[in-house]
Amino acid sequence: MINPLSNFTKKKIGGLILIFVIIIAFGFGGFGGGFNTGNQNNIAKINNTNISTQDFMDYLNQSGLTQQVIKENIDKNVIEELLSSLVSSTLLNLEIKDLNLVISDKIIAETLKKNKNFLDENGNFQRTLYEKFLLTNSMSAAMYEIKLKNNVLQRELFTYISGGAKSPKFLTDKHFLEKNRKLYIEFIKLNKFYKKADKFTDQEIKMFIDDNSEKLKQDYIDFSYVILTPKNLLGIDDFNQAFFDVIDEIDNKISKNVDFKTITNELDIDVITINDYINLENKETIENKIYNSRKDNIEILEDNGTFIFYQIDSVIQKLPNLNDERFVKQITNLLFQKEKFEFNKDILSQLDKNEFNQASFDKLGGGEVEKIQLNSIKDINKFENNSVKILYTLPINTFTLIADREDNIFVAKVIKFEDTKISQDSNILNAIANEASAENRNGILKSYDYLLNNKYEVIVNEKTLDRVKNYFK
Repeated sequence: MINPLSNFTKKKIGGLILIFVIIIAFGFGGFGGGFNTGNQNNIAKINNTNISTQDFMDYLNQSGLTQQVIKENIDKNVIEELLSSLVSSTLLNLEIKDLNLVISDKIIAETLKKNKNFLDENGNFQRTLYEKFLLTNSMSAAMYEIKLKNNVLQRELFTYISGGAKSPKFLTDKHFLEKNRKLYIEFIKLNKFYKKADKFTDQEIKMFIDDNSEKLKQDYIDFSYVILTPKNLLGIDDFNQAFFDVIDEIDNKISKNVDFKTITNELDIDVITINDYINLENKETIENKIYNSRKDNIEILEDNGTFIFYQIDSVIQKLPNLNDERFVKQITNLLFQKEKFEFNKDILSQLDKNEFNQASFDKLGGGEVEKIQLNSIKDINKFENNSVKILYTLPINTFTLIADREDNIFVAKVIKFEDTKISQDSNILNAIANEASAENRNGILKSYDYLLNNKYEVIVNEKTLDRVKNYFK
């Protein structure tokens, strides 16, 4: 047997706390169709614990994913993601063993009997529902209960690590003050500094087109289509099985490479033909839907209860005509966005280099500086959520760029803040305490994630991983 370490590549498996959620999300899904392999080479190693190819195949069998689903997503790293989940689950089990966490059979039985999938309408556990679930998912009771035990233990591990992170009163008070203080800012809307789209000259438009001609080339298509309804296919107004049988028959003919003209002649429906078409306005029209689906030369599209049967006759890539007002409008919008980006980028560069100061702010504002009071970190009436969070992290007399929900950009200055009197309402206090405790737990779990990444060395055998991937191709 080859040395399992000879072809290993070292990899760190990050985000274990997030992966834990993925593991739980797999739940207890059915078997995917039975993946088999006699290859016992190790696909991964965690410190001194090996994960064999057979272990991984067993894990795939229990994932609920069919071979077809895995095959279709092989280029989207589905195998790597599943291996990461198995590695994370194994790592957590090693941590459970290291911490000597145990769970009694009584707790497992109680957890099993609380599963809503096995309860009748009166909330009582039904053995028949449990056995039906096992049969449907090709699982034995012992196998299911082992999986259940592992999941409960993993939850207990995270409770063990962070469950006691109750925020003390002084931190709860600090949390309340930081999130609920009133914040006073000055701001300048930058829209007035951008050159308006209708102010660009013909020369500027032509120069932009010349400089970006290859990128601006677009597909012009010739196509034909018919609209399929019960009325024009069967002479009736209502959809019925006969109508869908005709749609299926057209689909079958398409798969057998019967051409569009032959099919439409048999249907005896008038064909609409469009030449030299381009979608410049992206409106909800039949023509634009066909244009946006042009990668398929012949296809049936469903459109609000009707079906569009189309064929793309030709596709020519070329630069739109400058006499087309829609194209000119598109170019002026691009120029506007470019000017806007460059202006904002210049302000941001000054902020990063600490070159933007009060004099810069006053000069930019020109006496038109606006003021606003934010009542808490959740006050998003003026600015969008992330911008408000940024403002609440800044020291007094600092500047930043922020945005509103319409993507308008502002340069803002934090003037001062006022602490709000801590509420004595018990419901509010409890909510604040829970928020503060949640933040503490998140901090602890992030630290624990870092600890795990340093405590365990995860190594993946790339050659074995490639062999597994090739199995599904």
